[in-house]
Amino acid sequence: MTKVKICGLMEKQHVKAAVDAGADAIGFVFAPSKRRVTVEQARELAKEIPPHVLKIGVVVDASREELETYYREVPLDYIQYHGDEAPGLIEQLGFPSIKALSIRSEEDVIRAAQYETDFFLFDAPGTDYKGGSGNTFDWSLMEASGIGGDRIILAGGLNAANVKEAIARVKPYMVDVSSGVESNGKKDEQLIRTFLHTVKDGER
Repeated sequence: MTKVKICGLMEKQHVKAAVDAGADAIGFVFAPSKRRVTVEQARELAKEIPPHVLKIGVVVDASREELETYYREVPLDYIQYHGDEAPGLIEQLGFPSIKALSIRSEEDVIRAAQYETDFFLFDAPGTDYKGGSGNTFDWSLMEASGIGGDRIILAGGLNAANVKEAIARVKPYMVDVSSGVESNGKKDEQLIRTFLHTVKDGER
């Protein structure tokens, strides 16, 4: 069954809604973003998350000291790198990792092979910030990845209306949603539940 990550959570009620509806992972954004949280906020929210749900920290070109703080203090299960990390750096840093790549062309997909990481997150290019834009990209480009589906996290413009098609075409290990479960720029508990039920119930 496809796993689901709900990203950019900032409020306890939204964490609870995601966990109760069957989320497999919760994402905390530490990079510049309207969804950015502090270590202290993330630590408080993490208390609402049971051990079987992954806690993932989203970063952009953070220092080793910052990464250590996020990983130990929240604590996190994975660091999700959205910056300009050189190939080899993620392995050198040594944290359980997800490398996010912005996909504009087949070359961007192929570039993933340069990185040593636990998972790859394929996303549409950012607009205001590095990271997600809320837009989809051409999923057919994923055919060039050469990466097993068990290491692929698909992001970018997903919502309850298109996620089933995305899963059918890409067959990722996990799908990642943020703006697709928001209304008026804020997380929406009903949209969170609907997205999760669309994925989970559709595969039973």
